[in-house]
Amino acid sequence: MPQTEHGANRRRGRDETEEERADRMWTDLIQEVRVAQTGVQILFGFLLTVVFTPKYAELSDTDQTIYIVTVVLGACATGALIGPVSLHRLVSGRRIKAQAVRWASRLTLLGLLLLLATTSAALLLILRVATHDGFVPYLVAGVVAWFLLCWFGLPLWTRHRHTVK
Repeated sequence: MPQTEHGANRRRGRDETEEERADRMWTDLIQEVRVAQTGVQILFGFLLTVVFTPKYAELSDTDQTIYIVTVVLGACATGALIGPVSLHRLVSGRRIKAQAVRWASRLTLLGLLLLLATTSAALLLILRVATHDGFVPYLVAGVVAWFLLCWFGLPLWTRHRHTVK
């Protein structure tokens, strides 16, 4: 057991029941989802309006395809990130919160991946329309790499580095 500065042993982790842990993890998850939901809903809302602008008709077939793929990805991300709320509502009171937390966590991770794809596709479309330079795919790849580092690389490194074995 790890020792405090005075040499006394102390326990790591929390002393909680499975139900208490599930409650805590659910609260944490919902706070995280609120942030992602807001972002994806704003992005998706803006994406839905693009098709009704005069500029849309001027887009090349490739750019219109990128737009359609982006909207579909945005819809999927929205569904995945709102899914935990529906999941909770439908299983509430059934005494399966631990399982619900696991599934909600998976939906949230999927939603984050779809949000990454949506954001990347939207960035690609915007930069293709704003500039026709060949550096656009490299710029988008750099942003994707940055998102991957911030959203997955650093958290996974931190988990690996600081998990008690």
